[in-house]
Amino acid sequence: MKDNLYSFIGLMQKAGKLSSGDDAVEIEIKKKKAMLVIIAEDASENTKKKFINMCEYRNIPYVIFGEKDSLGYAIGKSSRSVIAIKDKNFALGFLKKIDNQNNGGEAFVNN
Repeated sequence: MKDNLYSFIGLMQKAGKLSSGDDAVEIEIKKKKAMLVIIAEDASENTKKKFINMCEYRNIPYVIFGEKDSLGYAIGKSSRSVIAIKDKNFALGFLKKIDNQNNGGEAFVNN
């Protein structure tokens, strides 16, 4: 089932609705264009804390999901610690898919 989520992330990348990497995601969060932020489970504690704090401050939902290498592979790039979904419908779809899956990764959703 986790593969289904990675495929969905790849689809969002092809649609041009993702930003990835620390700097790009930080910009999207500050511009309030990020609808959902995905933080890798194996991201450093500092990275997790930084992006969780930014999301909570701006009321942007986030999930902790997947591994850096797998997230990067899903979007055709090198490993990524954070990804921002910039489309509300894709963000809602991802949250629905992660809700339906009980066996993959920690899913902390802040609304």
